[in-house]
Amino acid sequence: MDEKKKRGTDRKSQQEQIREITDRLEEGVKEVFESDKYREMLQCMSKFHHYSLNNCLLIAMQYPSASLVAGYRTWQKEFDRQVRKGERGIRILAPCRYKVEKDTADDGDKEIIEITGFRVVSVFAYEQTEGRELPMIGVNELTGDVKNYHKLFNALKDICPVPICSEDIQGGANGYYDDGAKRIAIRSGMSQVQTIKTMIHEISHQRLHSKENMDEEKPQDRSTKEVEAESIAYTVCSHFGLDTADYTFGYVAGWSSGKDTKELKNSLERIRKTADEMITSIDQAMEKQREKNERGPEYERT
Repeated sequence: MDEKKKRGTDRKSQQEQIREITDRLEEGVKEVFESDKYREMLQCMSKFHHYSLNNCLLIAMQYPSASLVAGYRTWQKEFDRQVRKGERGIRILAPCRYKVEKDTADDGDKEIIEITGFRVVSVFAYEQTEGRELPMIGVNELTGDVKNYHKLFNALKDICPVPICSEDIQGGANGYYDDGAKRIAIRSGMSQVQTIKTMIHEISHQRLHSKENMDEEKPQDRSTKEVEAESIAYTVCSHFGLDTADYTFGYVAGWSSGKDTKELKNSLERIRKTADEMITSIDQAMEKQREKNERGPEYERT
């Protein structure tokens, strides 16, 4: 078989694999909203927050307990670990560029153009490998208090574009976002975990559901807003090792039952994107705090 034919055959095979995966994604979206699977999906987002929604879904569907994923050679070269014999790869989609011939309009000549597409690649979970131990692997130990509570608290205040204040809130609510006054209120006297979780929940409302950020042509109902904010809070809390045992998602199945796949994927994408942005912003804010503390007061006076 000549090289050109071989490339065409390979590409067809690749397209068949992509179609198989995307079909599986469409079927799997509805299943994700069962309570236990939804929790697994959010935990996956917390660990792989830079991955696309589709790849988070694919990892969660194929290996929900994965704590870190990488390609076969990456495990060997960068981590000094080896994929165990017989382990099956986790198939995800990777962007790639193809060169194709295109007929020009008049003279019949052909030009080479580049197009962006996707190809199916295999990655493997840390749990599928053996070799040198990675000391930072896994989720931090969950405790009732929050490690570096004040740093995390201050980082959340730094990344929030509106003021956050504590107050004696009546009626059982832990917090609220006032879109008219552009402020967030958090109930005073709560535990560290509840305080941080509530701050993240209300910042999520501000980022997604404030008047300037909402799509006026497609208003969201209250239950959708709450599912999105609570899901973002769970994802971000999980990333930073906060005790998330009190989160329950039994209501998610009922919320999702009347929605089509596109609506559900849109909500999942908003959750993934906002959680990724918040995790990255919090990390950056905490790093700035650390650098400022290392420079000390002498630096501040210069």
